[in-house]
Order: sequence, then C-alpha cells, then structure tokens
Amino acid sequence: MTPLGRLLARRIAATGPIGIADYMAECLLHPAHGYYATRDPLGAAGDFTTAPEISQMFGECLGLCLVQAWMDQGAPSPVVLAELGPGRGTLMADLLRAARVVPAFGTAAGVHLVEASPVLRARQAQALAGHDPVWHDTIATLPEAPLFLIANEFFDALPIRQFQRDAAGWRERQVALDAEGRLAFALSAPTPLAALDHRLGDTAPGDVVELCPAAQPVTAEIGRRIAARGGAALIVDYGGWRSRGDTLQAVRGHAFDDPLAHPGEADLTAHVDFEALARAAAPAAHSALVPQGVLLDRLGIAHRAERLARTLSGGALAAHQAALRRLTHPEEMGRVFQSLALFPAGGPVPPAYA
Repeated sequence: MTPLGRLLARRIAATGPIGIADYMAECLLHPAHGYYATRDPLGAAGDFTTAPEISQMFGECLGLCLVQAWMDQGAPSPVVLAELGPGRGTLMADLLRAARVVPAFGTAAGVHLVEASPVLRARQAQALAGHDPVWHDTIATLPEAPLFLIANEFFDALPIRQFQRDAAGWRERQVALDAEGRLAFALSAPTPLAALDHRLGDTAPGDVVELCPAAQPVTAEIGRRIAARGGAALIVDYGGWRSRGDTLQAVRGHAFDDPLAHPGEADLTAHVDFEALARAAAPAAHSALVPQGVLLDRLGIAHRAERLARTLSGGALAAHQAALRRLTHPEEMGRVFQSLALFPAGGPVPPAYA
C-alpha cells in the first residue's frame, strides 16, 4: 500500500468509510502525497498525454476560435485570457502564438492561469516566459473583465460522488476497508436525494449516476462573468451530455489501473457531465456538444496540417500525420472527447459551435 493509502486506511478505520469525492481529493491534492502536488504527470515520463502535448495544432485551432469570438463581440479591451488546469502551459503558448495574426488581441489580453500544482506552475512559467502570466488558486480571483477562457481536460479531474439507484432511493458509493484492511468499495444505506430527483425517470435500480459538486461553482462563476461582461469559454473533455454509469478510472504509466490500488501515485478521472455544466452556467448561453474531431475539422486543422507537412519528411512527417489522426479520428480522441462553448445569451456563437 502506498504512503497515502496507509494514511487513508487509518482514517477509515478510525472514522468510517469516506465518499469517492473525498478519496479523489486526497489522492490528487494531498499536500505531501497527492498526485498533482508531487509530480509532472504529462508526457512519456509521466502517466498520460493531453491533446496540446500531441500537436501544436490543437492549441492553435482553439486559439484562433477564441480570437474570432473576441472579434465577433466587438474586440473589447482589456480582456482576461484564462486557462483552467493549464498543464505545462503548452496549450496557452500555442494559442498565443496563433493569436499573433491579430496583434490587437495580444495587446488586449492579460494571461491568467488557474493552477493548484506548484510543480506545474514552474513548467508553465518556462513555457510562457515573456507573457507575464498571473496565477490563481481559484477562478474567483480573476479580474472582472470580459472573459475568454479555455478548459481542456480540467473538469474530468474534479472529485465526483457516485450514487447507485435503489428501490428506496440512492446508495452512495464509498471507500471502506475489507476484512483484510485493504481499501474497497462499499455502499451506504439507501436514502432519498433531492439532487437526483430528475434522474428517477431515466434510471433503474442498480444504475450508477455521478455528481461533481466541485464543477458547479466553477461553471457558475464562468457563466456569471460571461453573462455580465461578455466573453466565451471553450470546454474540451471526455464525457457526454448526461451522466450514467461508473466512469471513475485511474491511469498509471500510460495504462489503466485499479482506482484503489495506488492512492496518490495514479491519476484519477471521471467522465464529464456536460448537461450539468450547461445548467450551472446559466444565465450564459451554451452551444450543443461538438465532438473534438468535428470541432477541429471545422476550425481548419486539415489545412493547418497540410501547411506544416510541407516542411517535414520521414519520421517527422509520419509522426505529424499520426498526431492529426489521434486528435481527430472517431476511433481515437475525435469522438470520445467533446466540446461545449459558453457565450453571452443573444450574442454570436463562437466559430465552429453553431
């Protein structure tokens, strides 16, 4: 058992089972043993690779989408250009490079990063040297100005609660100890749950529904700012319109892992419930869900890939072509990753989301 696993086992033995949200929060953010607090998880030496690390084209396309959304809203100045969970800063660096085609956007935009990990903040500072980024622990401290925001694979890492439908209500899935003192899943006693009353009509006993309490205030704050001051938010993540089923998963060394096997040493994620995000963002408007591959195609990734390919040959060209396929093909990231745009009600829909 990992050091964090032993701490959690002692806590559970003393006070009883904990919810999955508490378990995820400890595993990802514990100050001494948490996954994000202690490492750079990205790339070949880490545990997973995100779209910006696969190809510069991802950040370039989304960057030009935000720039066009800014122009469609009258090119306000100043504006907040923000990213939630910016990883190594790669996406923001690619976005800013693409945005140089409209110099006025770079002049208007102050770069703000919402990042909890000190390890990743250091990597972001290197990637964005010269852009004077400002870091925030939460979205609440962003300046009050039109907000143009990107969140790529941010919401999937927020802690979730899981509830299993029961004839008499809902049972919450918890982390407990088995007879041998190992971490194991368990169910609470059944109880009514007002937050899931609207799911009684489309679920049956035994079905699992997930809630992400931490996502609601974040999305509500994004929606409030966009509705009040203008802007747009582009959210890209894996998931679907409505939560159903157990989607909690762990990744360690680029392979799936048992979520209870290595607390603090594996990444934990769950599918994003985009319907819940859209509801929380009101009074801002939201687009329909757009698969990542369709979005990038609409934003001209094939044209950009062709231009980049002209300077490549051999292995570099093959890697470039493989990256394009990985980002866009339905059997790779193109369909499992979805995107939602938020924008002012009655205002122009961001490009490629209409």
